[in-house]
Amino acid sequence: MHKVHDVIIIGAGISGIGTAYWLKKKCPSKTFVMLESRIAIGGTWSLFKYPGIRSDSDMFTFGYRFKPWEDPQSLSSGDKILNYLKETIRENDIDEHILFNHKMLSANWSDASGHWILEVETANGNQQLYCKFLSICTGYYDYKEAYRPRFEGEEHFKGKVVIPQFWPEDLDYRNKKVVIIGSGATAVTLVPALVEGGAKHVTMVQRSPTYVMNLPNRNQLFIRLKSLLPLRWAYRVTRVTNILLQMLSFNLSKLFPKWMKKTLMKEAAKQLPKGYPVDKHFNPTYNPWDQRLCVVPDGDLFSVIKDGKASVATDKISHFTEKGVTLNSGESIDADIIVLATGLKIKLLGGASFSINNQPVKVHETMIYKGMMVSDVPNLIYSFGYTNASWTLKVDLTANYLCKLLNYMDSKGYGVVVPEKEDMESDESVLNLNSGYIQRAKDVLPKQGRKRPWRVYQSYLVDMLATRFGSVADNVLKFRKHEPVKEVMDEKL
Repeated sequence: MHKVHDVIIIGAGISGIGTAYWLKKKCPSKTFVMLESRIAIGGTWSLFKYPGIRSDSDMFTFGYRFKPWEDPQSLSSGDKILNYLKETIRENDIDEHILFNHKMLSANWSDASGHWILEVETANGNQQLYCKFLSICTGYYDYKEAYRPRFEGEEHFKGKVVIPQFWPEDLDYRNKKVVIIGSGATAVTLVPALVEGGAKHVTMVQRSPTYVMNLPNRNQLFIRLKSLLPLRWAYRVTRVTNILLQMLSFNLSKLFPKWMKKTLMKEAAKQLPKGYPVDKHFNPTYNPWDQRLCVVPDGDLFSVIKDGKASVATDKISHFTEKGVTLNSGESIDADIIVLATGLKIKLLGGASFSINNQPVKVHETMIYKGMMVSDVPNLIYSFGYTNASWTLKVDLTANYLCKLLNYMDSKGYGVVVPEKEDMESDESVLNLNSGYIQRAKDVLPKQGRKRPWRVYQSYLVDMLATRFGSVADNVLKFRKHEPVKEVMDEKL
């Protein structure tokens, strides 16, 4: 008979590693494996290699609750984050659970056997794996393809065109003129990094502005607390303080958008040359937190603009030329290298197909229960992070809820749980931002409802109280015991 794992985790990135830790700690009797399609852990932090790659959330909330981030640096580099994840794996013996080069192609829930049957691609050919509960920790974007708009006249450009997600290791941009198309987190990270790396001049070309906020990159509170308290307590206090400050900033933005907008623009103007057209380049058409804010450490983006080493052009691109790009205004910008920081492409479930009793699941027609379970799908939990705070805050709650749910089911003798979808119409995405990459994926993402437990509040406090202190049983989750119809020896998808 085949082996049936209690849990299979898909993805060995920051979400999957955190989930593995909590399973080991809170469900020590459960057997689990973690499938990673690549040959390296870390997800984003081992995949992205572009200059300056760093967190866009402060590390005291982006780090795990159970493992202190020891560096006072708030926005940390990708290599430091990767080392932090490797340490977490090593310290908690998680590596023995990871199966590399294992890509889930499809998953089928079988009512007959009471478990998931996964078709998995490996270096030695396809194989089937089985589990009672499936934990999806793949994130929500495509590792193999970025969002890549086409521009008129691209074929005429004589220089190199680069996509940050697939940055060439041998790219020499020293003494080169670089145009970066885009204005999100990747673009504002690349501009100062390329300047520091020796680029002759960097121009960020944006269709419309993004809110950019300065963050001092050494957390003085943490530095002071470390001199007075044990590391773990210094980390906890800094973490709680930063969570509260994030919540305050977000809620002020929602309650007083005009005031917050004015404040952000005023702070940007202080760091830019006198007379700089802030209203043109740093005045978005939307309110703060309708899209995610870009945070820059120690105002590095503003500094390179002030020094004349970088500039911003706000206009649509008319076409590419041999020497660079021409904007709708007629302005031409020369470039040796053009970087397309135009955004991510959404891909759920790592691109795998899902079915129940061999009937396909249309994920975009489902709803999300408590921001983590999929309506009418048995024994499945999906790690979605926050859009208005650190990703890890939510996936930590999700992992802990999974453990709480599994322990509850064991105590009651249940084998199957299904969030039963209510008759509630909604076309609102589970990721409720107006960002381009989310709007492009409206027909892919699951929906959220108008009230709990189907509403995604994007609030750590609300979610923490609901998942940590709320009861598991409610009128939405349907539990049942499972007694297999027969021993399943060689069940096929």
